[in-house]
Amino acid sequence: MLLYLADYLTQFHSGFGVFQYLTLRAILGALTALLISFVVGPTMIRRLNHYQIGQTVRDDGPESHLQKAGTPTMGGALILVAISVSTLLWSDLSNSYMWVVLLVTILFGVVGWVDDYKKLVKKDSRGLIARYKYFWQSLIALGAAWFLYDAASIPAQTQLFVPFFKDVAIVLGPMFILLVYLTIVGSSNAVNLTDGLDGLAILPTVMVAGALGLFAYVTGHMKFAEYLAIPYIPGVGEVVVFCGALVGAGLGFLWFNTYPAMVFMGDIGALALGAALGIVAVVTRQELVLVIMGGVFVIETLSVIMQVTSYKLTGKRIFRMAPLHHHFELKGWPEPRVIVRFWIITVILVLVGLATLKIR
Repeated sequence: MLLYLADYLTQFHSGFGVFQYLTLRAILGALTALLISFVVGPTMIRRLNHYQIGQTVRDDGPESHLQKAGTPTMGGALILVAISVSTLLWSDLSNSYMWVVLLVTILFGVVGWVDDYKKLVKKDSRGLIARYKYFWQSLIALGAAWFLYDAASIPAQTQLFVPFFKDVAIVLGPMFILLVYLTIVGSSNAVNLTDGLDGLAILPTVMVAGALGLFAYVTGHMKFAEYLAIPYIPGVGEVVVFCGALVGAGLGFLWFNTYPAMVFMGDIGALALGAALGIVAVVTRQELVLVIMGGVFVIETLSVIMQVTSYKLTGKRIFRMAPLHHHFELKGWPEPRVIVRFWIITVILVLVGLATLKIR
């Protein structure tokens, strides 16, 4: 929105042309989202407290979590507001990639909001019934997949690129739709499963989003893409503004969500942020790199799958409790130790993911 204003003002002073630079708008997007979080956050927390929209805690979980009961939840709405406002202010509104990424994020947030509303306001412990939740997630993901497939004008937009190999590009054809579906829905639910400790999910999300923003920038820059031997996709660079907004909003939320948390994001935040990472990975053609950088999310999800499968087949549990972070808590690790160590692992994995830009 402000890009058009700056473009108009360039006729009066050439200095306004600086807002054409993606890097500047990404930084401004991050700072705007951060400022919105700081300004709106305290008011939102007070309102959630006033309406008693608080966290419920499982009786069979770690005892240390009992004190979290009643902590304001649905704080993910703050993240979505900050991301949406910042992205709309600083991005090019004529860019289709920006709209796909933003709409997928918001719509998954709506699904999460319905789930949270049923559980926390209507006091329905089931929340949004699983099959309905997956139906709406699937519908949104498939809609985005079909749009991207139908709008593709060059082969690179629908090929699968393998990290560390510069000449390996798998032609997917219609299977591209399945890949997009699995990436978005899988990433959304993986982040949701990880969101179980104060700040555990949000900082890895911020780090992965920042790295994906770099991928978006170089993928949308012809010279950088050619130099790094990665696919060049015109227009996808605009997504870096969205990634900047996500980083700013995430850091702003972490200010209130760090241990001991003043607010939790709830499904409205976790489902939306996971979907955001998934769709950004798709448009930048870095689905496999997302698996690397989001390794913490992957491991958390696998721990649940392994636990459920083992219990159903053998009646025995592999972990003391799933997802994996609860296993370490029950082993006696203090919550901050679990959180920070998972953060450190994410830093390492993000660096490995970024290394794929040169090691190929």
